[in-house]
Amino acid sequence: MVVTLNDVLKDAQKNQYAVGLFNTVNLEMAKGVLDAAEETKSPVIIGTAEVLLPYAGLEELAYFLVPLAQKAKVPVVLHFDHGLTPELVIKAMALGFSSVMYDCSTYSFQDNTARLKEMAKIAKAFGASIEAELGQVGAVDCNAAESDGYESLYTDPDQAKEFVDSTRVDALAVAIGTAHGAYMQQPKLDIARLKVIAGAINTPLVLHGGSGLSDEDFRNCIQNGISKINIFTDINIAAAKGAVNCYQDGSGMTDLMGSIVDNVKEATMAKMRLFGSVNKG
Repeated sequence: MVVTLNDVLKDAQKNQYAVGLFNTVNLEMAKGVLDAAEETKSPVIIGTAEVLLPYAGLEELAYFLVPLAQKAKVPVVLHFDHGLTPELVIKAMALGFSSVMYDCSTYSFQDNTARLKEMAKIAKAFGASIEAELGQVGAVDCNAAESDGYESLYTDPDQAKEFVDSTRVDALAVAIGTAHGAYMQQPKLDIARLKVIAGAINTPLVLHGGSGLSDEDFRNCIQNGISKINIFTDINIAAAKGAVNCYQDGSGMTDLMGSIVDNVKEATMAKMRLFGSVNKG
């Protein structure tokens, strides 16, 4: 069944577990994620991001994601992640995505607030949920951010409260030391900052740049306020390994598809168990 972030994150926030967003770029990855959700009875967030659109456009993804989500036996949020172009954010909702992230984090606090306030009204008209980002995830080497005078790139707790009070967004992505993609070194997360933000606002918090964090990192983040965790790199690699490990001379795409689905499913289930969302769907 198709739901919004509000339908899954409030319970996650209350009971201290996290729901994973798993971005996908083809049918095999989507099947793997949704198979994992149904087998573990876990709510799930699935979708794509604007940066991934060169690999699969919104229309072609919507054609199979929407019916797959509608038929699923668990709650499924169809989410357009890191939408940078307002026209594409609106287009995603028109195509059936039940949730969007409008990423204006590189703008000033005032502009970010104004833009999200306006887009939140549009999302409400569509019946969709909306996520924002305050601070800049992975904008610099976050391990050196504070010492190099880049603390302003982290989410400010006071600004977080003002931001959500003004915009009424449904979820807030926070910058606490994570980065997108594969990590070159172990990140140092500002859990103390996360805890203060979680105590200042009631809005569910989101962790971007989740692939590559340790199990302990994930548990600490969930215990201190994170309710949604974004994953792409880990399942993207799992999909590629599924193809490589199954390939031999003479293999065709149909010989590889099952292995790709299974690998993505296993990688997704591992995250769902870690996040604590099993049997919550």
